[in-house]
Amino acid sequence: MKCPFCNHDDTQVKDSRPTEDNSAIRRRRLCLNCGARFTTFERVQLRELTVVKGSGVREPFDRDKMIRSMQIATRKRNIEQDRIERVANSIVRRLESSGESEVPAQTVGEMVMEALHQLDQVAYVRFASVYRNFREAKDFAKFIDRDTGLLEDD
Repeated sequence: MKCPFCNHDDTQVKDSRPTEDNSAIRRRRLCLNCGARFTTFERVQLRELTVVKGSGVREPFDRDKMIRSMQIATRKRNIEQDRIERVANSIVRRLESSGESEVPAQTVGEMVMEALHQLDQVAYVRFASVYRNFREAKDFAKFIDRDTGLLEDD
């Protein structure tokens, strides 16, 4: 493992332990060149996943990108990072066990929306506003009324 500080190839594992949900191994490392300490995570990967965008562009699935989008949607909400990690792990497991190595971006987006709907209604609407490209306030109202049933008919 390369040191993120000096790019030296020789690092030493000082401590290893499973994460709380046992989905990864957390390793504390020491760079033998500069003495810096850093943490890495090791996760099981069942298969390489490729995301196929609507334009046809293919790119490797990026778990961290998915988590960042969920963090943006949940910002300033009372949601622990650990819950977001568990949701992300669940989505990744579902994608990997689907048997497909190429996954449409729309499938990933819908899975994130479904998970956020269960986690937090505000985060769900925030994510949907970007994912579905809301342009006006009435787009929010239509979405909330149609997809969540939170608005009542007048």
